[in-house]
Amino acid sequence: MLTRSTRSMVTFSNDFTIGDSQRELPAGTYEVVVEEELIQGLSFEAYRRTGTYLMVRGRGSNAGQTTMQMTTQEELEHAIACDRALFETTNDSEAELSPQKDTT
Repeated sequence: MLTRSTRSMVTFSNDFTIGDSQRELPAGTYEVVVEEELIQGLSFEAYRRTGTYLMVRGRGSNAGQTTMQMTTQEELEHAIACDRALFETTNDSEAELSPQKDTT
């Protein structure tokens, strides 16, 4: 099965949580990895998303470690929207996804 990965960056100006996780992540720039697989048997090329991951760098005693936190596009967009809403009240955020870069 053919797969591809695309990478983009998202910057949060405020601490945030994503999905149902109770773990608060610090403000900063995070890499987002989207994995997709080719849908076989079509007369045109089409891909299906199989995973969305937020790359989280370790801090403190975990410095130097990076984990891939699985999430969904919807959860990511919600976290960005919350950061933007906080910006509107505090003028403190410019969170948005950068254009994706194909890494196949």
